Formats: sequence, structure tokens, C-alpha cells
Amino acid sequence: MAIGHTDREWIVQQACQSGFDLAGIAEVPVEGTPANLQSRNRFATWIASGRAGEMEWLKRLDTAGELVRGDLHRSMPWARSVVVCAINYNPDAPRSIDDAPAGAGWIARYAWSGRTHTTYPGNDYHEVLLAKLRAIENSLHDRFGPDMRTRCYVDTGPIVEREYAQRAGIGWIGKNTCVLNEKLGSWLLLGVIITSLDLAQEAWTLSAADRCGTCTRCIDACPTEALTPRQMDATRCISYLTIEKKGPIEESLRSPIGRQIFGCDICQDVCPWNRRAPVAASDALPPRAELVNPSLEWLASMDGPAFNRAFRGSPLERTGRRRLQRNMAIAMGNSGDPGYAPKLREWAEGEDSVLADAAKWALDKLKQ
Repeated sequence: MAIGHTDREWIVQQACQSGFDLAGIAEVPVEGTPANLQSRNRFATWIASGRAGEMEWLKRLDTAGELVRGDLHRSMPWARSVVVCAINYNPDAPRSIDDAPAGAGWIARYAWSGRTHTTYPGNDYHEVLLAKLRAIENSLHDRFGPDMRTRCYVDTGPIVEREYAQRAGIGWIGKNTCVLNEKLGSWLLLGVIITSLDLAQEAWTLSAADRCGTCTRCIDACPTEALTPRQMDATRCISYLTIEKKGPIEESLRSPIGRQIFGCDICQDVCPWNRRAPVAASDALPPRAELVNPSLEWLASMDGPAFNRAFRGSPLERTGRRRLQRNMAIAMGNSGDPGYAPKLREWAEGEDSVLADAAKWALDKLKQ
């Protein structure tokens, strides 16, 4: 079934009524066309370069030995169009590059969300966005019939969401590899609905224009030099190192990590477009005040049950307490505060070899 301009406008309206701030529809490039080959080859080249690090799900192959991610034809040959939805998560709060209280770590903005219920404070954006996508999906089936095929994903599907966001007019891919919108900046969480609906010619949306110009502030500000224009070496990215990296972090990258303990917002915080972005985070993702410039001492004091209570349902839950402690040990070493020495010695003498290694490094740094 082909959909035209009126249908496209209706779909965008459904997305906005479901609580998304932006929405658009992008065509899935026909297999073998220049657009399809360019996208597929770009992703394959990035994987082959080793820049994906330990993120094995990005490297998954099909039975023909081809990368599943990066080309929807590999996993969903019926896919014809993608509904891309975006929600703003920019609360009125300090930036990571602003002056911070002594002893504060940094948790990436997207992970600040939570509920007010004291026994279940977490609020994972995956679940929040997926529920909204499901509502739109149901409306699509009501309008276009049960034979239409759909799949909803929030960071979990075999699709490079940012490319479809650009094709759908949501924004352009900035030099920091984030999707940038002229009005909302890059503080956007994306969700997609892959559909079997064909786009008629009048329903096509032009790709968003690139407005980074000659600016290189994100590249210049990256402490670990993970960025080149529109390319990221994940093995050097602080977000990857503090969230995805499971073993010890390379020593040469520990000092540049600074106080970041879960993710990193530096390349977004320095972006001029984000300085203009409105402060209007979705009501569905309210920030928890204690996660803004969180106290390293408070986080380090948590045992297993306390951590689980504090972060059940939160993005931090998946990373886990031990990995977060590794990151905290590095932040403590970078703080220059000898008051952390007792906790670091406790960790250095523990059974977790990765945490012990980070703690010993931090103790050595505090002695310098």
C-alpha cells in the first residue's frame, strides 16, 4: 500500500499526540541503489576498522555472512518506510562543562530520568518510548489494515536510526555523530517504527540540511580524541568506555575521562546549536535531582541491594554496580582528593580484579 502526503501528515500528528516532539517518515532505499550501497558500505567500513570495540551486537552477520545491521533488507525484506520519532530530554539543569561541586561525578543527561515512587525510582527511556511507539503502531494498523507489517525499536533493532532520522527530516548528522535539529539541538531520543508502507512521491521528505558549517567545537573538546568529522571511534569514546566496556579501561584514557562515570555529554554541551535549544524535557522523563552532579561518596557507599533499589529500571541498572565502581575509582583518582583513599584501598584489596586495578591506579595518581 502506498501512502501519500495526507497519510504522512496524519502519521506525524499521531506521533505528536503520543508525546513525541518531532516525527517524520523516511523511505527505505531500494536494495542495490546508490543510497542503499552508500549506507551499507559506510557501516561495514566502520565495523571493519575496529571502531565498534566490544559491541558485538553491531557485528552480527546473517547466514550469507553479511552484516545484519546497516541494511534493513537483510533482516526485514518487507520494509519500505520508517517512521522516526524523537523526544526532547533537555531539562533545566547544569551542563557537564559547567563548574561543579567538589566530589561530583557526571551521569549523562539521558540517564537522569526517574519516577517519584520511592520503591521504584527508575524510568528507562527505552520502555517509555516503546510504549508511545506501540500506541502509534496500533493506530497505523487501524488506518491501513492488519496486513501491514510493522516493527518498533528503541536502540535495539538492526537499523542505524540516525540515518533514517536525517532522511525523515528530523535533523542532520553533526560532526559529533549525533542527530542535530535546528530548533531542539541534539538532546533527542529516537524511536522507530519500520513499516511495509510504500511512500508515494508526494509523501517523500527531503533530508535535513547540514548546518554544522566550519564549526569543530565538538571535535576539539573531546578529551579522548574519539571524534573526526561525523566519525566516532567508539573504543576511545567516554560513553563507550564507561557504559559498554566490560574490562579494564586503557590507562592512557583514564585521566581524560575526568569525572564522567556514566556516559558523556561534552561534545553536546559545547555545541552552539544546543546553547539555543529550549529547556523543555518531556514530562515522561523527569530528571532525578540526585543524579545531576551526583556525589561520588554517595554512590560509592551503596552495597548491592541499595544500588538495585536506587537504579531499578534505570539505564544504569544494565551497566551494573561493579562497572560503575570502576568508573568511580577513575573519577576519584582524577579528583585529586586524598579523602577517597580509604574507599580506594578497600576496592584495591577486593576480589574484583578490574575494580582493584582501577583503584590502584587512582591511589597512585592521588600520591602524585
